[in-house]
Amino acid sequence: MESIIELRKKTGVLVAAHRGTSGGNIPPNSIAAFDIALKEGADILEMDLFQSIDGELFVFHTGMEPSHLDRHIRIERYTAGEIRQMRLCNGDLQQTFLPVNSFDDVLEHLKGKCKLNLDRSINIIEPVMKAVKKHGMEDQILMKSDPSDQSLKLIEAYAPTIDYMPIFMEEDLASDKIEKMNINYIGAEIVFEKETSPVIQESYLEMQKKKGRILWGNAILYSSRVPLAAGHTDDVSLTDDPAKGWGWLADKGFDIIQTDWTKHCVDYLKENNYRK
Repeated sequence: MESIIELRKKTGVLVAAHRGTSGGNIPPNSIAAFDIALKEGADILEMDLFQSIDGELFVFHTGMEPSHLDRHIRIERYTAGEIRQMRLCNGDLQQTFLPVNSFDDVLEHLKGKCKLNLDRSINIIEPVMKAVKKHGMEDQILMKSDPSDQSLKLIEAYAPTIDYMPIFMEEDLASDKIEKMNINYIGAEIVFEKETSPVIQESYLEMQKKKGRILWGNAILYSSRVPLAAGHTDDVSLTDDPAKGWGWLADKGFDIIQTDWTKHCVDYLKENNYRK
C-alpha cells in the first residue's frame, strides 16, 4: 500500500475517521463503524486498542465502558472469553448485536483497504506489532504517541519502520531528539488550545513542511473543556461555517483532519478543492 505521504500527494487533504463513523444504532470502534467511514471516503481509520487480562488484543476505548457497554467496569480486567460475550450499546444505552471486536478480526477485515491509526497502544506495542506483522499489514499502520523518552524508545524497539507521528501539545520539544533515533518520523499531530501556541505559528509549520513532514489536525471535540485546535472544530463546521473549522485547518497546511463527521468533511474538502 502507498505511504501516507504518497496518498497525500495523490488525494489532497486526507480524512481520518475518529473511531469510524458511529451514530444511531452503530457504536464507535466497531467493524460496522469502520465500514461506514470507508463508504463515506475516509482515508484513515482511528481506533483504540487494549489488552485483556489474559493477553488478547481488542478494539475499544477503555474508560468508556459506562457509555459504550452500560457497565461500570474496567474491561481490561476481563478475560478474552468474557469480553467476547459482551455487546456494544448504541447512543441510548440499548444493547446492540455488535461485539467488542478482537484486533485480529479488525485487521483481517481491513486488510488492504486503508491506513489504520492505532491509538492508545504505545504501552502494548510489542503484542500490537506482533499481530500487525502476523497479518502482513505493516504498510497500513500509523502510530502516534506522546514524545516522552519511554514512548520513543518503545517505538524504536518495536516499530522502527512504521509510519510514526509524535503528538506535540502546544510546543515541539522533541523533533531534534526523534531525528537522531531509528524512527520513521513522517510528521506530527499538532494540538493547540490557542492560535498563539508555538506549534501553530507559520515559522514552525513551514519548518515541518520543508522537511517533508505530514501534519495531523483535530476537528474532533472530544471534550468542550479540552480544545484540540483552538475552536476550529467539527461543531463550528456543522453549525456555523465549515470554513471556520475544516477550511481553516486545511488553509493552515494540515495534511490530515481527524473528524467525527466523515462524509460532511470529505464533501466540503472536495467541493472547495482541498481534495480530489
